[in-house]
Amino acid sequence: MALDFKNRPENHSPTSFHDEDFRQIDPNSGVKRGLKTRHLSMMALAGIIGPGLLVGAGGALASGGPAALLIGFGVVGLIAFSIMQSLGELTTLYPTGGAFTSLSDRFVDKAFGVAVGWNYWLIWGCVLANEYNVVSSILVFWSDKVPLWGYFLIFWFFFLGFQLLGVETFGEAEFWLALLKLGGLVAYFIFGIIYASGGLIGQKEALGFRYWHDPGAFSHGFRGVATVFVFCSTFYAGVESVAVAATETKNPGVAVPLAIRQVFWRIIFVYMGSAFFFGLTCPSNADGLINGGSRALKSPMTIAIQNAGWEGGVHLINAFIFITVLSAANSSIYIGSRTILFMAQDGKAPRFLGKTNSRGVPVYAIIFTNLFGVLSMMNVNTGGGKAYSYIVNLSGVSTFLVWGAISFTHIRFRQAWAAQGHNPDELPFKSLWYPWNAYFGLFANVFLAFVQGWTTLSPFDAGTFFDAYILLPLFWIIYFGYKFWFKTKFWNVYEIDLVSGQRKDLDAKDEVVASQGIVGDGLHEHRAPRDGLFKRLWRNF
Repeated sequence: MALDFKNRPENHSPTSFHDEDFRQIDPNSGVKRGLKTRHLSMMALAGIIGPGLLVGAGGALASGGPAALLIGFGVVGLIAFSIMQSLGELTTLYPTGGAFTSLSDRFVDKAFGVAVGWNYWLIWGCVLANEYNVVSSILVFWSDKVPLWGYFLIFWFFFLGFQLLGVETFGEAEFWLALLKLGGLVAYFIFGIIYASGGLIGQKEALGFRYWHDPGAFSHGFRGVATVFVFCSTFYAGVESVAVAATETKNPGVAVPLAIRQVFWRIIFVYMGSAFFFGLTCPSNADGLINGGSRALKSPMTIAIQNAGWEGGVHLINAFIFITVLSAANSSIYIGSRTILFMAQDGKAPRFLGKTNSRGVPVYAIIFTNLFGVLSMMNVNTGGGKAYSYIVNLSGVSTFLVWGAISFTHIRFRQAWAAQGHNPDELPFKSLWYPWNAYFGLFANVFLAFVQGWTTLSPFDAGTFFDAYILLPLFWIIYFGYKFWFKTKFWNVYEIDLVSGQRKDLDAKDEVVASQGIVGDGLHEHRAPRDGLFKRLWRNF
């Protein structure tokens, strides 16, 4: 028998509202609802794009070749699109703290939510360590008067202080840094077109698709293609971050669907565009990609500009990479800290990490996440390139596990939605091509989680095999360990609460009041002129 949630107070009419829907500080999580629609849209379009794409793509190009790079970005892009459709449907309806970690708890099993949450936090701990690795190496490349660990400490305290300023500061910084990243990519794409066409000053002949023929479209056959998938999964990690930020968004009902749609253009322009132009302008056997001593020298952008005859271009690319590091490190701390914050508030992590101050800033969660950046100091002994590869492999499989969990959670939600008598037309955002899209996301991610490390089997390399697969058993150890210890329950579709957790946009109250021409406290009302279209658009901006 279906549970009856029809008389719950959350189901109020469009013209009535509850105070908790419109508070600046979220009453459940304690975070501030300060992100604007444009902040979330830009996060979806260009947020989290850092040296992983600009530098790490060099390792992927060397491992697989230009065709493998396009295939890897294309296939993982399809999976990412599927995941975002599932996430858009869930997050628009439930923009509550914890995002898909709490939704996994709610629609599947609390033990499942614990395993998903810790794996997701680990992704951003690893990404953050890589950002510190890159920024420290770039600055050592410019000047070695300060040791590597000295640069690390400088930026560690800088990012810590910046995060403590609050979510509005983070959102505004991400907006403008994302614009700079998009501008830099556009400039490089234009350079790639001119270079391939033979239009550079002093260029004797057109480059064309020379590097697709020599050294070739595939550098290591299917083995190289499989290796590229691990890199691509790490590059794409972050598209799902809009769900984490939804709780701190003023108007999730508007911002989340818009951000989900922006991800399509991110896949086409940022990822597929970068893969195409990297393979077009940089040979996969370039010395800088394989044997480069400096982290920055592994960027396909740097090698392409140097091959075009501009030796000093390395400093320009380093500056561009430096800007992306600022954005990516900032975003990594934000996503990781919010993930662990919501987990702690749900009893999935130590309780002290779930506290926020009076301004809605999770101080302890920020410090805890930032401490994981110390992993970057393995660079001191192993070198920047090896440190980068180790951390990428560690976090790559986690991305597949988390994405697969999102698809499975969405399937469970839809099963409960139908079982309790609801119609998909009631949803504010409907996933495209359900159920095929959700099942595709689930099975594709499970498949890639198992396949991504197969190249370590022949010849067998114990170290890289361990690095590639350690998180697969860890996920299930966390799940079954937590389930056994706390006796959690796998929810029946009729027991799942489909009502609580919904809230209205902060500006919805203003729209309701304005539509009725009422201002006042409800007791002493008077009519007032409605805001014009320009004022309402400016308020959202």
